[in-house]
Amino acid sequence: MANKVWVYIDHFKGSAVLTSWEAVGAAKTLAGQMGTGVTALIFGSGVEGLAQQAFSYGVDAVKLCDDATLADFRVEPYAALLSKLADEEKPDVILAATTPRGRDVFATSAVDLNTGVIADATVLEASDGLVRVTRPVYAGKLLSTVVCKDKRPQMITLRARAFTAPEPDSGKSGAVDAQRVAPVLAEDAISTKVVDYAIEENRVSLDSAKIIVSGGRGVGGPEGFEPVRQLAKAFGGALGASRAAVDAGWIPYAHQVGQTGKVVSPDLYVACGISGAIQHLVGMRTAKVIVAINKDAEAPIFRNVHYGVVGDLFKIVPALAAEVKKRKG
Repeated sequence: MANKVWVYIDHFKGSAVLTSWEAVGAAKTLAGQMGTGVTALIFGSGVEGLAQQAFSYGVDAVKLCDDATLADFRVEPYAALLSKLADEEKPDVILAATTPRGRDVFATSAVDLNTGVIADATVLEASDGLVRVTRPVYAGKLLSTVVCKDKRPQMITLRARAFTAPEPDSGKSGAVDAQRVAPVLAEDAISTKVVDYAIEENRVSLDSAKIIVSGGRGVGGPEGFEPVRQLAKAFGGALGASRAAVDAGWIPYAHQVGQTGKVVSPDLYVACGISGAIQHLVGMRTAKVIVAINKDAEAPIFRNVHYGVVGDLFKIVPALAAEVKKRKG
């Protein structure tokens, strides 16, 4: 019997995003509740190694499309292929990590398949073929349980770090040749062309970071981010920022955490000189541990943290970075 739970593996040039393996973990749990198996969807060029990696994470089957038209991510060929496969084989559920590429593909395919997408899931529970999805609403103030009663497939994107990735087992492998699929669109039918990439070196991704240190208006200017950057580096974490700091031109938008930036769920979030506007809190309130450093004892952020330090961040942050380096040896 065909596997009824599919999971889309997001990657950049054959390197999977970590949240895709979290999606595999969620898919395996869901498939166990539904009495079925998990099929991974892998589209790209030169990605057969990624297919074997998916088997090591415990998927039961892989649908692999390895073609030059899929070398660079473009939503047209990726979504067309997903739509065709889903229309032909009728899976009950398709999962993906909530990444820009995952959201793009799911939104486009959902239109083709006349179904909907439930976004940013934090809990999944299945019974009688129906998946109940818990997701944050109203800027994270409430949790809502959502179901897709009539339309199929149930397409769901998963919040980063809300689910646990399985431990990979290098001893697990699978046959790919029998599960290869052909692309749907030829190159001349794809209107989008990728010209080049701009890659920022030596930066930990906010999406996958277990530790994030962010700076806000309180850092005072571009140079004020240096101690914040050094603390993030000491932790081996990512550098974040509030919208106020980004809007002021002190740091690029790629670092912005919040409702109009990245929504993150790290193990540790350190907010330096951030007052705690709701727009920012939406982006980080699900972090497992939140620490705020601010000289204003009345700053709203202190109402939303596990630990608060009132004082001058330019004294506290360098001292904290030095202590972290000392303890890490």
